[in-house]
Amino acid sequence: MTGKFIVIEGLEGAGKSTAHQCVVDMLHELGVQDVMFTREPGGTPLAEKLRHLIKYETEESVTDKAELLMLYAARVQLVENVIKPALAQGKWVVGDRHDLSSQAYQGGGRQLGKDLLNTLKQTVLGDFEPDLTLYLDIDPAVGLARARGRGELDRIEQQNLDFFHRTRTRYLELVNDNPKAVIIDAAQPVAQVRADIKSAVKNWWVSLSR
Repeated sequence: MTGKFIVIEGLEGAGKSTAHQCVVDMLHELGVQDVMFTREPGGTPLAEKLRHLIKYETEESVTDKAELLMLYAARVQLVENVIKPALAQGKWVVGDRHDLSSQAYQGGGRQLGKDLLNTLKQTVLGDFEPDLTLYLDIDPAVGLARARGRGELDRIEQQNLDFFHRTRTRYLELVNDNPKAVIIDAAQPVAQVRADIKSAVKNWWVSLSR
């Protein structure tokens, strides 16, 4: 079987780190051993520098469009220099965020709109997309409370609650329109979330052989 690209999406505090390990564990159970992890923004030397600017820049105000363009610059570096070569070698890639994050956070949260985001997506990524997306859905207030418990919030995590409600609304619209995406209720106990993730991965795996 050729390499596949699985992405984990969700708001802050949704439990993406836990989900990542759960996906890797399930893939190992299914016999997939060559699995690598990526994160966005980041994953290459240039993309990591952009990540720092996006999340922690304080010397000047970062405009919404500048933020968006830096995210896509980091994304194309990761896709072209890391993800596509790995998939071509038969490796499986599990990603912490991908294009849906920009569609939801910048398109929805920042209110930059669908047209701009879709144009950028087509220009930068073309037809490249994940084989499976797991969206961890959680109430923004609950997720942010969890994130605060981890320590100091970054520049994006410090946005007001309305921003995250808009982001969540856009996420749900996107996921419901995407046949390759599955919604996971991240407000459940961790054990149930893990069970739902494993079930989603296994069901998707079975569908590959049909």
